[in-house]
Amino acid sequence: MRYCGRFFSSTELAGIQRLIATNPGDSRAALSRCVCELLHWYRQDGRLKEMSCRVAMLRMQDDSLIKLPPPRNGNNNGKAYLRRTATADPRPARLKIYSSDFDNLRIYPVLEKNDSLLWNEYIQRYHYLGYAPMPGDQLRYFVRFAGEVTALLWFRAAVWKTAPRDQFIGWSNSQRKKNLHFVINNSRFLILPWVHSPNLASRILSMTKKRIVDDWFYRYKYSPVMAETFVEIPRFYGTCYKAANWIYLGQTKGIGRLGIVNNPQLPIKSIWVYPLIKNFRKQLCK
Repeated sequence: MRYCGRFFSSTELAGIQRLIATNPGDSRAALSRCVCELLHWYRQDGRLKEMSCRVAMLRMQDDSLIKLPPPRNGNNNGKAYLRRTATADPRPARLKIYSSDFDNLRIYPVLEKNDSLLWNEYIQRYHYLGYAPMPGDQLRYFVRFAGEVTALLWFRAAVWKTAPRDQFIGWSNSQRKKNLHFVINNSRFLILPWVHSPNLASRILSMTKKRIVDDWFYRYKYSPVMAETFVEIPRFYGTCYKAANWIYLGQTKGIGRLGIVNNPQLPIKSIWVYPLIKNFRKQLCK
């Protein structure tokens, strides 16, 4: 079985079942740490891959493979993000940004808890996909103009497989499994609805690609070599990605992030990639 990008053998699943049975008083968090140590499941920087493990165990429980203890504290997972503050309320007047002012744009990574809550709220209120917590390595950004939030971005783990991207890279299945973490996914990009500025989106993408490699390395101690994104058709056309020199590769088949044909109702999306270094194929195909 595969969960959160990792394959679990029947022997490993049996080991997880035994661990839960022999530690009935442990919390879900404690069990996830023990499972990571049992399976030697670590991040690139040597830390335990706890969040991915927790999500994997929840999905194992959904598939009736394990039985977890009840949660000790409610975390609202699976519920709409309901936080509402005046800071994120709609602006009463349009904010116009002219191209001559683009040098005054600033990008800030989300680092503090209060910033994280505010970012989540903006995305839930104004992005058509809303907000949902996700496991794995990720970076979120605010874009500000004159101190005011104008846009938000989210980069996280790449999709497991998609034929146009994999053909573009030219890697084998084993190379993809080994090196997929070097590809990051621009999962959310939101310009707030009261902000109006021609070419702003492509300018923000260009600014972000200049710093994402260093920011990612600072956070996770490895550098991504390519970015990808998926643009829902016909809701959007991907114009800003094209203007920022991203490469169009084709369309998805509506089978989801994990590459499993289980929901034919998923929307078709256009696929775009941006190499972050010149020799990206050498890194991904080794």
